[in-house]
Amino acid sequence: MRVAVTSQNFRTITGHAGRSRRFLVFEVLPGAEPLEVTRLDLPRELMLHEFAGGPHPVDGSDVVVTQSCGAGLVQRLADRGIRVVVTSETDPCTAVRAIANGEPVPPPDLRSRHHHHLHHR
Repeated sequence: MRVAVTSQNFRTITGHAGRSRRFLVFEVLPGAEPLEVTRLDLPRELMLHEFAGGPHPVDGSDVVVTQSCGAGLVQRLADRGIRVVVTSETDPCTAVRAIANGEPVPPPDLRSRHHHHLHHR
């Protein structure tokens, strides 16, 4: 399983998936710990919110993990075969491990002013 995590600081899960330019990308094999395989530091024109189509660096991911994401982006990623998981979890490895094991992640912080799509399993 390949999981891309929005992380503007390359340390924690951050929000605004559509505006994120930085992603930690993990591979997870059954029974193994998540392994960070690459980091994406994208130019502005490749922000998912601005992206017009064609191949994208997050293609090939099974899941995008973020702290916030609008419904439109959730649908656009679903059209690319990528599931979005929105969570209040801040630790990338903890979230990726839970997702790989089919466990729930903490739901998003609904007090946040960001819009969320509630796909948090």
